[in-house]
Amino acid sequence: MNNNLFPIAKEGWRYIVYSIIAFLVLGFLDFEFLQFFSFLIILLFLYIFRNPERQIPSFEKGGVTSPVDGTITSIQELKDHNYSYKITIESSYFDLSILRSPIESSVKSVDILRGAKLPKLPNLSDKLNENMEIVFEDINSNKIKITHQNILGFSDIKSDAFVSKRFIQGSRYGVMTKGITNVYFPKNTKLDVVVGIKLKACESIIAHLY
Repeated sequence: MNNNLFPIAKEGWRYIVYSIIAFLVLGFLDFEFLQFFSFLIILLFLYIFRNPERQIPSFEKGGVTSPVDGTITSIQELKDHNYSYKITIESSYFDLSILRSPIESSVKSVDILRGAKLPKLPNLSDKLNENMEIVFEDINSNKIKITHQNILGFSDIKSDAFVSKRFIQGSRYGVMTKGITNVYFPKNTKLDVVVGIKLKACESIIAHLY
C-alpha cells in the first residue's frame, strides 16, 4: 500500500472492473437507463478510491499529521496510563479513503477484527462493527494509537501494516471507505486542532510531540 503510486488504489480495482462489465452488458442488452446508472457507479468508485499524491507540510520536529481525511467531531482528555488525549474523526464517502502514517515510525502492534458495517449506534456499533487498531512508535518511544471503525462502508478495512514494519510520515498503510477514526496521543503532546475542522490525511497537522 505505501508503495502504491497508481492514481486509483488497488483495493478499488475489483469494484471498478465489475462496474465496467455491468456497463457493457447493460449496453449490449439495450437497457439504457440501467447502463447510465452503472456509469455513475463507475465514476463513484473512481472517486472513492482515488489515490493522489500528498505533500507533507513543513513544520518543526515532532509534528503529527492526520491519518485520514474527515471532520473532527470530538476531542477528549483521558485519564489513562498510556494515552492522555483522543481525537475522533468521521470520514464520509466523499473523503479520501487512503490511510496514512501520522509520524515516521514502526508498527508496534496491529489488529483487525472483522465484523458488521452498521450505522453509528451507541454501544451496538462499537461492539459489532469491523474495526482496526494500530500503534505507531517513533525513535523516541512515543506511541500513537489509531483505531478505525467501519461505519456503513461497502468495503472491508484493508491494511498491509504488520509488526515492526517501518513507515515514513505520510506513507499509505490501508484503505477505509467510510468510518470513524480515533487517534490517541501520549501525555507529551500539544494538540493543534479544534472540533469541527476539516482534515486532509498527510497534509493537516493535528498535534506536536515534545
